[in-house]
Amino acid sequence: MIVTTTPSVEGRKISDYKGIVVGEAILGANIVRDLFAGITDILGGRSGAYEQEMGRARTTALAEMEEHAAALGGNAVVGVDLDYEVINNMLMVSASGTAVVLD
Repeated sequence: MIVTTTPSVEGRKISDYKGIVVGEAILGANIVRDLFAGITDILGGRSGAYEQEMGRARTTALAEMEEHAAALGGNAVVGVDLDYEVINNMLMVSASGTAVVLD
């Protein structure tokens, strides 16, 4: 399945619009990761634990969005937008776009 942030796919014609599709993932970061992230933030540098969690949440949200698109009969998702939120030490990632059929 083609997934793109652009409104179209170069060289391909959109023959049908199936509708808006969304995928969401909410992942908790445990206390050990929070502690090490805090130490990393104090000392400077990158927090590998949080980067890993963000990557996992993004992958999950995009996969869920693709599943919804396929269930509607789409073979691509265009206009994809990713949103990130932190709620009570939980990371929420939302992916949304328009499921389409490409010729």
